Formats: sequence, C-alpha cells, structure tokens
Amino acid sequence: QVQLVESGGGLVQAGGSLRLSCAASGRTFSSYAMGWFRQAPGKEREFVAAISRSGSSTYYVDSVKGRFTISRDNAKNTVYLQMNSLKPEDTAVYYCAATSGPASYLASSPPGYWGQGTQVTVSS
Repeated sequence: QVQLVESGGGLVQAGGSLRLSCAASGRTFSSYAMGWFRQAPGKEREFVAAISRSGSSTYYVDSVKGRFTISRDNAKNTVYLQMNSLKPEDTAVYYCAATSGPASYLASSPPGYWGQGTQVTVSS
C-alpha cells in the first residue's frame, strides 16, 4: 500500500507557473507508475499526466502537452508536475495517483491509490 500527499498548489496569474509535488510513503515507490489527475468544479475528474516506474516514459492529455512536465525522483519517493503557461481553464483540484499497472493505463483506468488533492487556481 502507498500513501500520497500533494503540495505546491496555490493562486497564480494566467501565464504563470507552479510546481506540484507528491510525496509517497513506503519503500516501494519505484514499483508504481505515477500520475496526476484534476477535477474542476462541476466536471468529472480527468487524467493529466503519467510517468512510468523508471521515469523513461511519460504521457499527457492533449490540453497540457508542451506546458506541463511530469517527473519523478525515486530516491526521494516524490513525483512532480511542473506547470507552465497556466491558463484559467487549468483551475482545478489536482490529485496525485499511483498504479501497479503500466503508466499508460492511467489515461483510461482508475488508479489504485489517490492523494487528497491540492487546489490550483489560475486568475485571468
């Protein structure tokens, strides 16, 4: 089992940047593919990005490609989401997720573990 704690959310102006972090408990972090999801008010939770166990493969939803970068540090049990050129439509609660399956599965299948979420608000 793994526990996930997100941090780094906040209020930023359009065009600005934020870096989200997700710290995972346990000694088996490198055995999980990791991802980020988001949920805007009144909308369903959606996949944002995923990264393989080694960090060699990454996946993104089209709306964030070229603006967001997912990365991980297995020595620190942490996954990151660097968000640049933020837009008001990026406003949402962002959730970290872990899966024992392939990272690519996160785009279409629910993960096994969720964090509690961190709020990101982008003002226009």
